[in-house]
Amino acid sequence: MYQDTIAAISTPIGEGGIGIVRLSGQEACSIATKLFGKSLPDRRLVYGHIFDPETSEAVDEVLVAYMAAPHTYTREDIVEINCHGGIVPLQRILGLTLKLGARLAEPGEFTLRAFLNGRIDLSQAESVLDIVRARTQSSLRLAVEGLGGRLSRQIRSIRNELLSVLAYLTARIDFPEDEIEEQDALRPIKKAHLELDELIEGADAGIVYRQGVRTAIVGRPNVGKSSLLNRLLRESRAIVTPIPGTTRDTLEEVVNLKGVPFVLTDTAGITHSEDVIETLGVERSRKAVEQSSLVLLVTDAGEPLNAADFEIIELLDGRTVLVVANKCDLPAQADLRSLPWPIVRTSALTGEGMSALETRMADIALGGKVVSPDAFLVTNIRHKEALGRAAQHLRQAEESLDGNMPDDFVTIDLTAALDALGEITGETVSEELLDMIFSRFCIGK
Repeated sequence: MYQDTIAAISTPIGEGGIGIVRLSGQEACSIATKLFGKSLPDRRLVYGHIFDPETSEAVDEVLVAYMAAPHTYTREDIVEINCHGGIVPLQRILGLTLKLGARLAEPGEFTLRAFLNGRIDLSQAESVLDIVRARTQSSLRLAVEGLGGRLSRQIRSIRNELLSVLAYLTARIDFPEDEIEEQDALRPIKKAHLELDELIEGADAGIVYRQGVRTAIVGRPNVGKSSLLNRLLRESRAIVTPIPGTTRDTLEEVVNLKGVPFVLTDTAGITHSEDVIETLGVERSRKAVEQSSLVLLVTDAGEPLNAADFEIIELLDGRTVLVVANKCDLPAQADLRSLPWPIVRTSALTGEGMSALETRMADIALGGKVVSPDAFLVTNIRHKEALGRAAQHLRQAEESLDGNMPDDFVTIDLTAALDALGEITGETVSEELLDMIFSRFCIGK
């Protein structure tokens, strides 16, 4: 499967100034030359036209770049055809490459080939997707560091230490009668365990930077939910009127607060209604609450809490909630002291309290941790889970050594820890896991 030549559109579908059709494989240069009608020197951008070989019709004016293996993204021959960014020329050129023997690439197949051909390891491959999906400067920085191999180098260093210990203990098991120089097996295991714990400790914050925090803005009608959303977005995205029930459906936007991406969902006011459309909006609001990690409960600071407020408060039992006492520019009427959640007073009208709200939201998202701007964090749930399994096996290896258990017990846990760490870099990985990871990529990457 991975010996054939693949092709795909590598730029977003739609109108744009430039679109790129990419080919990778042994026949990439041959196919492109047949369409281009000119020879393609290595690593030169050549101007010309793409022609239909059957009709000699000029399809588009292009710039073509040929890059010879192995110094390419996939370590195979690569050709990139830069044409005009409309759907018709892109699809036409892609279709011609397929007619000449290329196969349409699977999602993430270019990056998969880069991994299989040894140009990058698995964690670096996943960082490619993180760069594409980065929503803030902080998440982009962490993804770029991952692509640069920062986590990979640390994992390999830990694995090398553990492999040395495993080799020593295996030798003692296999050659009990030989005089093998005594080594301290416990010290390097404890050192590796400490390093893994440090990576795990920062993973929750890293995952927040990577995935963002789904946040539902809820409250009864006309308390200022949409106005609050507009303030957080710093633009008029949601319709705001004095009429209760203006928002009939959920509205989702992403905002960067203190480097943390928040996926904000403005919801319809949760209330009882005979209106069919409004009732559907309320149901979607309830679903948004269920799917969110954080809920902003917006109340009207200028009015006492009423039955509708208390019904929503009951709905939020057991969730992570931040109470936003909006309209604090009005005389205070609401008594919020009985609520079990932190409270921030704001005015979506004047902007008062918005900075404090953003800071509190970021603090909740990061679990109250202060993250250094240049700190490296594990950002992938899969990596965190593998690190946790490795740390658990090292803990059991330490207990076996402390309890003077036979070396076999220690080597079993060391081998399991090494396998778990190998899942991060791809040194021990199943085809099923590769399919799961690369299926998340878009076609053309």
